[in-house]
Amino acid sequence: MALSGQRIVIIGGSSGMGLATARAAAAAGAAVTIASSDPGRLQAALAELPDTCAGAVVNTRNEADIAALFARAGELDHVVYTAGDTVRPRPLADLPLDAAREMLEVRFWGAVAAVKHAAPRIRPGGSVVLTSGTIAVRPVPGAALAAGAAAATEGLTRGLAAELAPIRVNAVRAGAIRTPLWNSVPEPQRAALFAALAGQTLTKSIGEAEQIAAAHLYLMENHFVTGTVLTVDGGAILARS
Repeated sequence: MALSGQRIVIIGGSSGMGLATARAAAAAGAAVTIASSDPGRLQAALAELPDTCAGAVVNTRNEADIAALFARAGELDHVVYTAGDTVRPRPLADLPLDAAREMLEVRFWGAVAAVKHAAPRIRPGGSVVLTSGTIAVRPVPGAALAAGAAAATEGLTRGLAAELAPIRVNAVRAGAIRTPLWNSVPEPQRAALFAALAGQTLTKSIGEAEQIAAAHLYLMENHFVTGTVLTVDGGAILARS
């Protein structure tokens, strides 16, 4: 197992894609620390993970929290950043600039802070994996800020791969994935939405968190991949072109 004995920090690891990645990495022999802003969700996640996993409550909007997380972690091998929040479509004209800036805090600036404080502690052969989304290349009306944050993350990935080499930096560009972020949508509407989104892919399916986890493990394990944005979307970009 390529990850056996390695130390991995997953920010956003208490649910969805991050939790699936924690499960997969732990099963591959890694010692995993998951970080979340929600103490209850963190404890629930740790209850279903092996004893080799640890947890930390971290507010990704607060650089001091992130700095403290990596100070406690010490030397490590990989960092995965999947933290996100619910973003509802809203036209730019109706969006105060303070609210617009807030929309980038977790998904983009949180990732910047995580890499800043993690990079000095990553051992040779280690990596960082960030998270974007297909909205970066297929924006929809009312989601300009979300598209901007995702596209910025992809540019950040390429820039950091050059700046931090030989630390590898990659990103996963996720399509529509079944995660708890959708739970705020009532079940009947959610089922209809998933059916519609599945119909827009070549595979006629919605992605599962475990499929994103497999992409994360690939990017951690393959030492010849860096500066790459790996699309995992069931062919949605092609289907809509």
